[in-house]
Amino acid sequence: MSDIVIIEKVVRPERVLTGSWLEVIASNLDYHRATFLWKCEGLTDAQLRQRSVPSSDLTLLGLMRHLQGVERYWLQLKLADTTPQFFPYQSYITADGGEWFDETDPTPAHEVYADYLAACEDSRALFTNGTRNVPRTVPNPEFGDTDVRFILAHVIEEYARHLGHADLLRQSLDGTTGE
Repeated sequence: MSDIVIIEKVVRPERVLTGSWLEVIASNLDYHRATFLWKCEGLTDAQLRQRSVPSSDLTLLGLMRHLQGVERYWLQLKLADTTPQFFPYQSYITADGGEWFDETDPTPAHEVYADYLAACEDSRALFTNGTRNVPRTVPNPEFGDTDVRFILAHVIEEYARHLGHADLLRQSLDGTTGE
C-alpha cells in the first residue's frame, strides 16, 4: 500500500431545487454520490481500508464497493433492465444469509474507485431510459413488486444511510467532519 492519495479534489454539484420530479431525484443522486467521494477525499489506500469501529468490518473502501453494487443492482438491473457487469470483489455470507464484501479483498483502492465511478457513469447514462415509464411494476425478491419511484427513493435511502457511516468513519480516521 502506498501513500498516494486515491481521491484528490471532489466538487459537489449544485442540487436542482425546482424542476421535474426526475430532475430533482437525478440531481440529488449526483449530489449524494459526490458527497460520498468528498468523505473519502485525500485518503490513501491504507486509510480507506482502515477499520475505525473496533467491532466492525466497516471501512470507507467497503462502502465504496457496496455503493457500486447499489448502482448496478438497483439502477442498472432493476431500473433500466440491463445486465450490469459486476466487478468480482471477494465477498462472504453473513450470519443472516446476506452477502457482504470481504475486507481482505486485495483489489487496490484506485481500482475500486475507478469501478465506482464507472458504475455511477453507467447509471447516469441509463437513467432517462429507465425512468420513461415511472408507474411500471418492477419485480423485486427483497421487497416484492415495486415501481420506479420506490427504486429511486431506495437508492437515495442507501446513500443517505451510508453517508452517515462515512461521516463517522472519516472523523475517526483524521477528525475531518462535514455536513
